[in-house]
Amino acid sequence: MLVRLMYASRAVPAVDQEELLSILRKSKSNNPGVGITGVLCFSEGIFLQVLEGGRSAVNQLYNRIAADARHTQVELLSYEEIGERRFAGWSMGQVNMARLNPALLLKYSERATLDPYAVSGAVSMSLFEELLATASVVGQP
Repeated sequence: MLVRLMYASRAVPAVDQEELLSILRKSKSNNPGVGITGVLCFSEGIFLQVLEGGRSAVNQLYNRIAADARHTQVELLSYEEIGERRFAGWSMGQVNMARLNPALLLKYSERATLDPYAVSGAVSMSLFEELLATASVVGQP
């Protein structure tokens, strides 16, 4: 059974670009072996991530993330059983915030900043879908 999980968290101050790249490398290395795909967005200290895969594997990964000292205020935004993946081609894609048009953020929120705590999980998922459609997701699939 496939599931899709979306969560948001705030990074501790020690998480910098180097740490983010380390997280992405580890995800791209580990995720294929357990059948997890997804996309990560990191902006102004906020993580927003979608994970897809088998229910047990996704739940175990989410529990590890929630216990990870690099994350605070971990909040589950969406969890659903799915018939197919939306991010099947990505062991872990990353949103290129430098290429992001602020108007896209304004389409879904009050301000042109990424704040998944201020919008619904459905709105955050719609944003991810548009990011994927506009080639704003980078990294080796």
